[in-house]
Amino acid sequence: MSVRESGQEAGILRQAFASRSFLTGFVITAVIAAMALMSYLWTPFDVTVLIIADRMQTPSAVHWFGTDHFGRDILSMIMVGARNSIAVALVAVGIGMGIGIPLGCWAAARGGVADEVLMRFNDLVFAFPALLSAVMITAVFGPGAINAIIAIGIFNVPVFARVARAGALALWPREYILAARASGKGKALITIEHILPNIASMLLVQGTIQFALGILAEASLSYLGLGAQPPMPSWGRMLFDAQTRMMVAPYLAIFPGMAIVITVLGLNLLGDGLRDILDPKLRRER
Repeated sequence: MSVRESGQEAGILRQAFASRSFLTGFVITAVIAAMALMSYLWTPFDVTVLIIADRMQTPSAVHWFGTDHFGRDILSMIMVGARNSIAVALVAVGIGMGIGIPLGCWAAARGGVADEVLMRFNDLVFAFPALLSAVMITAVFGPGAINAIIAIGIFNVPVFARVARAGALALWPREYILAARASGKGKALITIEHILPNIASMLLVQGTIQFALGILAEASLSYLGLGAQPPMPSWGRMLFDAQTRMMVAPYLAIFPGMAIVITVLGLNLLGDGLRDILDPKLRRER
């Protein structure tokens, strides 16, 4: 590693620690992720066990967030629900990045008719929101977390394709790209060695934003009964079950709703912080 690269990394680390947005988002995201990972090993109560005698208990020292109409501990359900929401959103964003980024880079490198056809096809896919795609998919294959992942992943493909294409198109006329082409390198090698490393920061920021949107999409699908199915807890499903008991036990909706809000807020703050840190223009302004 050169001295210049070491200095750049040190500068990025200094800005990361100085960015309130990044630090706040990172802490919130880390806490939610740790809670989800912990649910694999331990939860205060078993969410698969129904204890009717403990149903509809208000928050207390034993049940911090209360219990639902089946006597299940709300805190334990939120912990397991975080695991489900993060897994669905993470895999869906991975699908979008894994398909969309190569397509966008290929369209920018190829240009011409191929680029135009691909972008119009992206527009067609983008016209169908994740919710509508999930309705069509579940109408054929039935509801479930896998189908929710497929629907959200399909929606993410054109998003990453557009971002990758826009970033790559801005780089192809640059002098170092022209020099690489003059040296005999092919478009595929140039894309791997020069284009992707230079657009990685914007793709990372976009991935963080889409991850937050994936959490919201998963909660929406679960609320409609198209996501994770019982007995697997889900934040959206918890909101659906709470809607008829809002006047009697508002905590049933408050705690899972706050979990969604805090998670999405943390990811958005993390994305904003990453954008401020990784964007060279913003770094120069500071």
